[in-house]
Amino acid sequence: MRVLLIDDHALVRKGIGELLQSRGAQVVASVSSGEEGVQRAVELRPDIILLDVKMPGVNGIETVERLRAAGVTAPVVMLTMSREDAELGAALRAGAQGYLLKDMEPEDLLPALESVLRGESVVAREMVGTLAGIVRDDAGSKPAARCRADPFAELTPRELEILEHVADGSSNKMIARALSITDGTVKLHVKSILRKLGARSRVEAAVRAVEHGLGRNRKRPGIRS
Repeated sequence: MRVLLIDDHALVRKGIGELLQSRGAQVVASVSSGEEGVQRAVELRPDIILLDVKMPGVNGIETVERLRAAGVTAPVVMLTMSREDAELGAALRAGAQGYLLKDMEPEDLLPALESVLRGESVVAREMVGTLAGIVRDDAGSKPAARCRADPFAELTPRELEILEHVADGSSNKMIARALSITDGTVKLHVKSILRKLGARSRVEAAVRAVEHGLGRNRKRPGIRS
């Protein structure tokens, strides 16, 4: 795993870098500003980008937007102390695949990044309730054309079955094992589910599914989703 760190605090960059490297990840660059982060991302093409939200000059949200505008497709995970609802929503809308808090358990960081590299989204457990509110607010603000008949009715039986597992917090690999199908097949179904539900991420689909009454365990997704 080749990681690019973007954080204006040198001590934080050093600590996170040493943590990741001690677990086998490679930190390809560690920079203090969004501007330099975008430049290094274009040059180095990292596998994943860890990015702070509150930075002087170009903040983390603007940095995500600049990364996407520059053609950088590597997944971005926000790693921050901010628990502000608006910043979680803005980060996900800008194109981030995850939102984690800096006071998380150190041993949980690398597994969370590995989940993102498998195509999943991650949100800190403490922020899942906020995410549910964002999903509800977004749904209420969508044009009537997108709020047509129940989108869950468009899902096939197999997609509903897979969504049940997603709502329970299962990864693609776990779903494939449970249903005796391949990881690739699960991934295709998940993409179709997101499209039909109009969801931007797996986390959003899981929250909406739970609110719709799906999920055998009836629990909201946590750090891994």
